[in-house]
Amino acid sequence: MKLLKNFVKWALSLFFASTILVVVAYRFIPVYITPLMVIRCFENGNLTMHHHWVPLEEMSPHMPVAVMAGEDARFLLHHGFDFNAIGTAAKRNINNKGGKKYGGSTISQQTAKNVFLWPGRSWVRKGFETYFTALIEIAWSKQRIMEVYLNSIEMGDGIYGVDACAKYNFGKTAGDLNRRECALIAGTLPNPRQFSSKNPSGYMRLRQRQIMANMRYIPSFPKEGEDYDPSTAVGTTYK
Repeated sequence: MKLLKNFVKWALSLFFASTILVVVAYRFIPVYITPLMVIRCFENGNLTMHHHWVPLEEMSPHMPVAVMAGEDARFLLHHGFDFNAIGTAAKRNINNKGGKKYGGSTISQQTAKNVFLWPGRSWVRKGFETYFTALIEIAWSKQRIMEVYLNSIEMGDGIYGVDACAKYNFGKTAGDLNRRECALIAGTLPNPRQFSSKNPSGYMRLRQRQIMANMRYIPSFPKEGEDYDPSTAVGTTYK
C-alpha cells in the first residue's frame, strides 16, 4: 500500500510539473503540432497535413473578431469559462432531447482541447480540458490564446490554422483575408470537416451573414497590453 501511495504521489507530481512546464513553454514558442493533427493523420491514412504558423499581428485584423462573433463573443471578458453560455446550452439540450447537441465551450476551452488533448466526448477528457483551460488562462494572455487558437484549430481535412486555410481555400495569406472571408472561415468552425469555406453551402452563407452582423458590435481585437472596453462588447453567441 505504501508503495502504491508513493507511486501515485510521484505520478501526480510528474503530471503537474510536466504540464505546467509545457504550458509555460507554449507561452513563448510556436505550437507546430498537436495530438489532434497526429490522430487525424492516422484516421485518414494520410501523413500529409497543411499547417503554417504565423504571428497574430500577421493575420487579418478581421479574423479574431470573426471567431469571437461566431464562437465566443465574451472571450475578452471571461476567465476561460462562460457560465452563461454553458447554462444556456444545457437548457437547449434538455429541451431538445435526441436532437442537435449545443455546446458552450469558449475559445480558451477549444484551445486547451486542440493543443493538449484528443477529440471526443467523455468526463475524463472534459476534466483535463478544464485543467488545461485554467492553466492557459493563468499563464497566457488573451492575445496568446487567440494566436494559438487561430494557428492550431482544424479548418478542413488536413488543414490546420488560418494561414493554411487562407492558402488552400482562398489562394492568399492570412494577412490578406478580407472581412467576408474571415466571417466565412469562422462559420465553419463548429464542424470544419463537414462545412467548407472553399465550397460554402447555402447554410454557410447564412452563417457568414450572421457573423458579419455580429462583427459590427465587436471592437477591433486589442493588441498585447492594450486596454479593452467591455461596454462595447456584445452578448454571448452560441454554437
